[in-house]
Amino acid sequence: MTFTLPIMDMPTSAAATALEQETHPAPEERMYLEIYDAIMEHRLPAATRLTEEGLGEIYGLARHTVRRVLARLAADGLVDLARNRGAHIASPGEQEALEMFELRQMLETLVVHKLADKPEQPDFAALRALVGRERDAYMRGDRPQWIRLSAEFHIELAKLAGNSIVVESLRRLVSRTTLLISATNPAARQPCSFDEHAAVLDALEKQDKTSAQEEMMQHLGQCACRLLDRPAKRFDLRAALGKPHAQSSRFNHHEGST
Repeated sequence: MTFTLPIMDMPTSAAATALEQETHPAPEERMYLEIYDAIMEHRLPAATRLTEEGLGEIYGLARHTVRRVLARLAADGLVDLARNRGAHIASPGEQEALEMFELRQMLETLVVHKLADKPEQPDFAALRALVGRERDAYMRGDRPQWIRLSAEFHIELAKLAGNSIVVESLRRLVSRTTLLISATNPAARQPCSFDEHAAVLDALEKQDKTSAQEEMMQHLGQCACRLLDRPAKRFDLRAALGKPHAQSSRFNHHEGST
């Protein structure tokens, strides 16, 4: 879309500024997105240690800025922060994983129950469009976008139900469980199937509460079966984040060890 400004010296519009920020994110936001994608794509294995010093060198950012990014990833449930141990990619054990999926089933069954019981049916058009974008990302082979949209579906569905506490609880659970989904078969419909998302919406649009709950339970059960088979290997943090090597970098061989 082209905007014509009647006065040449007018400041950039808020919409144009927002578009610019989305196209060219600030360094801190870019760092967050790149680490998020690397975690979700399993280029950064579970339990990987992330240091402020190493990431600061890679991104050319101050340690306090790196600290903010790590805190944000921790709030998403993707990074664990521990006193005297620093930051590590989240590595929930099998028992925690099963408990998280059990809790997700309880919360998301409640979500579809509330949506099916609403006197006026919610508008699912935006979610239909999201599922369409999820499918398109899969067909294009855009795995980071596909994974983000798969997770976003569950958050946006919860928002329609209107319980902010459930939304915030699910935000962390969805991120953390998505991290655990198996990536051993990249061609498979992982971490969440867009067809399963569409089936949940089909049932909700028919106001078939029982089917909607069954579809969601089955979907999350399938997700639980795709738990990540975590590799135990050394790797290069710069390579995982898609960054060129610095000739004199002392982090090239140490930063990625688990």
